[in-house]
Amino acid sequence: MAKLPIGAHVGTDDPIGDAQSLGIEHIQVFLADPQSWKGSIFPHADGADGLKKAAEQANIGIYVHARYIINVATTNNKVRIPSRKLLQADVDAAAAVGAKAVIVHGGHVTDGDDPQAGVDNWVKALAQLDMKVPVYIENTAGGKNSMARRLESISRLWDAVGDTGVGFCLDTCHAHAGGIDMGALADTILSVTGRIDLVHCNNSRDTFDSGADRHANLGSGEIELANIINCLKTAKAPIVLETPSEGVAEDIAILRAAL
Repeated sequence: MAKLPIGAHVGTDDPIGDAQSLGIEHIQVFLADPQSWKGSIFPHADGADGLKKAAEQANIGIYVHARYIINVATTNNKVRIPSRKLLQADVDAAAAVGAKAVIVHGGHVTDGDDPQAGVDNWVKALAQLDMKVPVYIENTAGGKNSMARRLESISRLWDAVGDTGVGFCLDTCHAHAGGIDMGALADTILSVTGRIDLVHCNNSRDTFDSGADRHANLGSGEIELANIINCLKTAKAPIVLETPSEGVAEDIAILRAAL
């Protein structure tokens, strides 16, 4: 099989230096405090243009993870409307650094809401989004009202947004914690979405269908390594590790050997 590019989520002190020391093809970063509604922050002395040029010179690709607080699915206007604006801000910031894509969580509705309302809100959000770089919706680990945890909810969402140009990011830990069978995970997701644009390659500290979003390094955790590797080989998509930093180098070595 063709070589799959491997990357990792890195901090903002020296993201390009981290990529070079790890020997990876791309990085994933936040361009703001993930729990903040404030403006973008570019991890380079020369701002967005400096980070873009440094990445280009080092031949390192950049993926941007949108902020955790974004929830464009909710029926709460005080969250949904700012979330749309914040997603646009993260997309704009990603474009400024020459990023490959922005990854955003699927979000959720509240108890008592019709899940279809969340789907409709996603459709509206994407219709008004200036997608300067590709946007990938990521499956999530927990919550009974999530837009992208269970297969049925992912299917409902994708039936509505699949033709908008939005992509899909598959997180292996989230799938395990969300109760999706890991034996043929990528095949299952592809049958629903028709695409996997990026894989967040993580093991899980918690048991199947726990709903807990706690990542583990590949050599530990509750997911069989063979199932993770099979997922990667089937998905044939770029890989981003979001595993604990002290074990990332070993995780990269495991992937290099297996792929």
